[in-house]
Amino acid sequence: MPNTLDHFTQTLNTLVPNPAAPLTIAVSGGPDSLALLLLAQTARPGHVQAATVDHALRPESAQEAANVANICAALKISHITLIEPWHPNPHQGLQAAARAHRYRLLDAHCRAIASPYLFTAHHQDDQAETLLLRLARGAGLTGLTGVRATRPLFPGSPVTLVRPLLDTPKADLFAIVAAAGLDPVADPSNHDPRHDRTRARALLSATPWLNPARLAATAAHLTAAETALVWAADREAATRIRLLAPDERLLDPTDLPHELRRRLVIRCLEPAPPPRGDALDRLIASLDAGETAMLGTTIARATPDGWTFRPAPPRRPVRNPH
Repeated sequence: MPNTLDHFTQTLNTLVPNPAAPLTIAVSGGPDSLALLLLAQTARPGHVQAATVDHALRPESAQEAANVANICAALKISHITLIEPWHPNPHQGLQAAARAHRYRLLDAHCRAIASPYLFTAHHQDDQAETLLLRLARGAGLTGLTGVRATRPLFPGSPVTLVRPLLDTPKADLFAIVAAAGLDPVADPSNHDPRHDRTRARALLSATPWLNPARLAATAAHLTAAETALVWAADREAATRIRLLAPDERLLDPTDLPHELRRRLVIRCLEPAPPPRGDALDRLIASLDAGETAMLGTTIARATPDGWTFRPAPPRRPVRNPH
């Protein structure tokens, strides 16, 4: 634990420089979150509290939450179990729906107690699995950056989601929990082959040359590249995007690499969310051909001065001929 603790403490001090900041740890009772709890309590004693979300999806979940409460009591850490009736979104997978529900409850809890940081135990192996999954889905550079160390828990939320274990192997976390004599929860969903992440985990285990540390390092390199592109897009946007009217923008795409064109067009489409699939590339191809095109509720036109973007006029109601 000493080397892992030293590394964790350095990472924690970088991500949360204020040594007196309250830290809320999301603890499921599994080995990863228990190890995070132990590390955080050792690094910042007296500033750690824990929260467990009981999804009530399995009969054992209430007892597992109670076990976490007992561990926290022994460590003199404040703990709360969050439970609220919910129904999974039929348009989401069960894991995605449970994650959304969990983060919603944790966000509300952190706001209620004025805790600015929520910590989760995503680790190096999780980062490698995420990269594999996004590669399989054909993600672009932004998606391939993997899991970020920090981000707002939700857009506009005052709570920052912090993941300090992204370069820590899962095996190290297991060792910490074993050394503490704790008996972690074994979530059966982690071995359910119906879930994509379970299959990615099995692939990593069965393929030695798919090294999680190297894959996590690749995700870090891609994050650096993404950061550089965001910086370049900011600079180009400052000189190439002009406001013609409160709801109309003009973009000069001359000599821009395709990826920067894509990023600046997305900015011209705001506040609409980025288009999915190849819709953005089709729009750019139409503009390159000198055509007018529509994407969502935005009309884009190629003009001698550049590409303009403005909201489409509202549709006229269809009159009833009778």
